Amino acid sequence: MSKKLNINSIQKCKNSQKLTMVTAYDALFASIFDSYIDIILVGDSLNMSFLGKNDTLSATLDQMIYHTKAVCSGAKETFIITDMPFGTYNNKDEALTNSVRVYQETETDAVKIEGGEERADIIKHLTNNSIAVIGHIGLMPQFVRSEGGYKIRGKTQEDKQQLLKDAKAIEEAGAFAIVIEGVVSDVAKEISESINIPTIGIGAGSDTDGQVLVWSDMFGFYDKLSPKFVRKYLDGKSLITKGIEDYISDVKSKNFPNNDESY
Repeated sequence: MSKKLNINSIQKCKNSQKLTMVTAYDALFASIFDSYIDIILVGDSLNMSFLGKNDTLSATLDQMIYHTKAVCSGAKETFIITDMPFGTYNNKDEALTNSVRVYQETETDAVKIEGGEERADIIKHLTNNSIAVIGHIGLMPQFVRSEGGYKIRGKTQEDKQQLLKDAKAIEEAGAFAIVIEGVVSDVAKEISESINIPTIGIGAGSDTDGQVLVWSDMFGFYDKLSPKFVRKYLDGKSLITKGIEDYISDVKSKNFPNNDESY
């Protein structure tokens, strides 16, 4: 990536260049990803990966703002999106108040809203008030309790038609892109082909305009869940464990610190 993307350059990637997105929650990893990855998502998945919770629902706006500040400090050349946490956009006025707070207290470039057709009016209200929004349809983690678990979408003709309606409603509301999660591949492809804004898939096949993964999943640090769609690019937990074992061994054997590491 030669320079930081904006919503216009992201939209120009539609049907021409695959977009890459990963999550980050702190300045250290954001700085590692910076200038390599197109988009960083400060995801409410941090509630599971780093707070040890069973789902994302108890993430708060204060937490998301704190972590977004950290990510913005570490990544200066990457487009940054902040997840709006559960319960912060139940209506148009609440959504705008909370999104404005995110904009004013961080340097994020956009916010992410889960929900389809039923949230289009909220997205429209945000975009009409200069808030850049990326939508999120399909399997939506914030709906896990009301849906009775994490369920793959698009398996029936009825559900496919609803997802198509969701995507078009979000596009018409002014979102610059849409995350499609946990959707049957051919349905995700049809959704991508039916709208003019980029789609970023996670568990939705390879025919979306980009892909997103949670960094602790893709680098093998978080193993409480092992979704089918995750490809592990590093066995991070084993590497860290080996490093810890070596450190313990060196300390106990008085091999660390040696003369060169002492004053």
